[in-house]
Amino acid sequence: MQNLKRLTDDQLVAEFVRGENRAFDELLERHKQRVHNYILRIVKDADVADDVFQETFVKVIMTVKQGRYTADGKFASWILRIAHNVVIDHFRREKAEALVSTDDADYNLLNNRDLCDGNVEDVLCDAAVRNDIRHLVKALPTEQRQVLVMRYYSQMSFKEIAERTGVSINTALGRMRYALLNLRRMAGEKKIELTR
Repeated sequence: MQNLKRLTDDQLVAEFVRGENRAFDELLERHKQRVHNYILRIVKDADVADDVFQETFVKVIMTVKQGRYTADGKFASWILRIAHNVVIDHFRREKAEALVSTDDADYNLLNNRDLCDGNVEDVLCDAAVRNDIRHLVKALPTEQRQVLVMRYYSQMSFKEIAERTGVSINTALGRMRYALLNLRRMAGEKKIELTR
């Protein structure tokens, strides 16, 4: 195996897709500080930033493994866009729990289309997707299902999941990764669309 440090981001992504997990470790090492700083600057809370950072890299792994990353030499910008979307998801969850104040944000949350309620079609599509996902989640192996449910349904941090299940954070992240990979595989086999 060639020296991974000499490869471009896109070459590392290609190696990771071919099964070289160390290539992803190199990508993570290369971009973690910039991505974490970006997230922290927006959310202004170190624990929340850690959770958003972890969730960002889970999404990056899933997107790359699904073949939805297009190599164009702009991996750094792409990963920051994913981080931004995960931050928005965080604020949506906070908004749903009525815990966010617009006084704390650097931008106007109340004037953001991404945070608005959907129309009737959106609601119906979301309900159908949630129902399909619920059936797929039930089919996951117990350890993967446990981590996924704790993360997405109980909104627990990976640190909390690790403590609750008695495993390391990396193990919790790994189980989440495999849960998402299995969901994607099962959805493909059953011809279920997981997004609207």
